[in-house]
Amino acid sequence: MSTENGSEDANHRSFWMPGNYQRTVKRTEDAFQACNDIVACFQERARVERQYAQQLSEWSNKWKPLVDSSPLYGSLLKAWQCFLSSADRLASLHATICRSLVSEDGDQVRTWQKDSFHKKLFGGFKESQDIDTGFARAQKPWAKRLKKLDKARRAYHKVSRKEQLAREREAHAQGNPDIAIEKQRKIQEERELAQQEAEKVRARYEKVLEEVSRYAPRYMEEMESIFDQSQEEERKRISFLKQAFLSIHRHLDVTNNESVKAVYNELHNTLMAINEQEDLRWWKNTHGPGMPTDWPHFQEWTPEKKTKKGKKVVEQKGTIERSAMIGGVRVRALYDYVGQETDELSFKAGEEFLKIEDEDDQGWCRGMKDEGREGLYPANYVEVV
Repeated sequence: MSTENGSEDANHRSFWMPGNYQRTVKRTEDAFQACNDIVACFQERARVERQYAQQLSEWSNKWKPLVDSSPLYGSLLKAWQCFLSSADRLASLHATICRSLVSEDGDQVRTWQKDSFHKKLFGGFKESQDIDTGFARAQKPWAKRLKKLDKARRAYHKVSRKEQLAREREAHAQGNPDIAIEKQRKIQEERELAQQEAEKVRARYEKVLEEVSRYAPRYMEEMESIFDQSQEEERKRISFLKQAFLSIHRHLDVTNNESVKAVYNELHNTLMAINEQEDLRWWKNTHGPGMPTDWPHFQEWTPEKKTKKGKKVVEQKGTIERSAMIGGVRVRALYDYVGQETDELSFKAGEEFLKIEDEDDQGWCRGMKDEGREGLYPANYVEVV
């Protein structure tokens, strides 16, 4: 009985049964709602990206002054600072992802939704109404025939039960001495009449069934034609949403984003460039034994010459001119140097400029940058190009 009931339930749920095409019609409204949900879903994801970008920027801005003033130096300090500059670049990237999800993907779905779903004045969509009307028109003759068939079936089952009862009474009466012969003959006649009626009703049932069976191919053809139209509309929806999801994936997939790769490659290269020997050499020359110093030495006393002030200036100028190099020598900085006095030059490692005076007895040279600024610098901080 459970198997029969299950089969009957499946038959009632079948697409071919009257009214069951409504699930297919409802796909249009479901797709419209799905578009709303997709837009809302990824607008929320866009907010997550924006908040993440803001948190990255806040984190970077909070730590920049602390890192810049930290006791680290050289390549190790640059590596730490690179984490913060990388965060700024990633924040900009995630802000771009946020804008793409809203202005590109969200607007694309909204535009397609507006073009693909045409609302009717009193509710519903033109697309779903067209499909519903087509199915209803194709199914109306079939529903009438099914109703007629069901009526014939119920009539046949009714007379069949009546015939069965007549047979059971006849079987019970036969050989029963308590039932008169006349009564038995009457029971037999009732059974024969019930049998004749059942055969007649069965014939009508079979005739109606034959009519339904002859009409079934036409019904199936018309229903499948409308269904194919609905399938084509659904195919377009699926195809569009696939492309929309791929676009969202392209914006979210940072693993294939060249900008992200560049950020992490630069960060990795900066970390790999940490050089303990260079950092130790810089410290030695900046704060250690390598620093230039004026060691104590015997200084002969020389009496001051009584000369006019103007003449002394001329003599000093001549001395400077004699110690200066004609044209200068091109040198390259080995380390960063920040001038401590106004008459000192500042430069970065790798920067080139002219040495215009030789090293003095305290280890200082005079140089001139390309823009014309002159000043002193430690001689051991540069090499000749």
